[in-house]
Amino acid sequence: MIELNRIYNENCLETMARMGDNSIDFIFTDPPYGHNNNNGDMASHREAIFEGKKDAYVPDKDWRPIANDGIEANDLFKACVKEWQRILKPGSCCCCCCCGGGPDPQFARWSLWMDEAFNGGFKHMVIWDKGPMGMGHHYRRSYETILVAQKKGASCKWYAEGKDIENVIRPGMHGIKKIIPQADQHPTEKTEKLAKFFIYLHSQEGDTIYEPFIGSGSTLHAAIIMKRNWIGSEISKEYCDLAQKRIQPYLDQTTLF
Repeated sequence: MIELNRIYNENCLETMARMGDNSIDFIFTDPPYGHNNNNGDMASHREAIFEGKKDAYVPDKDWRPIANDGIEANDLFKACVKEWQRILKPGSCCCCCCCGGGPDPQFARWSLWMDEAFNGGFKHMVIWDKGPMGMGHHYRRSYETILVAQKKGASCKWYAEGKDIENVIRPGMHGIKKIIPQADQHPTEKTEKLAKFFIYLHSQEGDTIYEPFIGSGSTLHAAIIMKRNWIGSEISKEYCDLAQKRIQPYLDQTTLF
């Protein structure tokens, strides 16, 4: 059985296997992209050199590997998206962070896999404009995408008060800002305000939010302060502990919604 408001230190596929059909109201997730973040590659060295960092990138010192962040990430995603479709309630949505740009058109491939798994339910790709240039060469990366799919069988769960929600999140909009992760944070840390934005659009108080890759707990943090129930999975014990430490002060003040 799966308990609400609990972190499961395991592969998310194991967690979802114990979830019932049509049991989750909303999924927000930031899975591994398969880019081997922080692994001492040339891009990492280039950032250290050209951005004038005081301490040049030292792989043996700074490497913080992410589980399943190699070529296996695509296979993991394909397995996950089928489960997401199964566990979501009709009309519920999954919002999945993904990279943007090239040379690997991952956002396009993942969009097609989501559409297939959701039986033609791919809804939209939202662009998160992160502002100043990021890593890369020539066309430097300054945005990511959030892929949105809806489970068919009911009207889309959409709770925006107005109709002025565009498909681009501009720098600083809704308080969403790029995070440059520190040594004590997850290497691909996202602000909880990014999760809050989509939780607000697609769920209501008392709904159950699932995050298959909690990292350091930003989605769980957002769900708790927005009075949603939540379930989180994370294969890394280190990040489970970090997430639990992050949300514990809020858990001490709340109960199930």
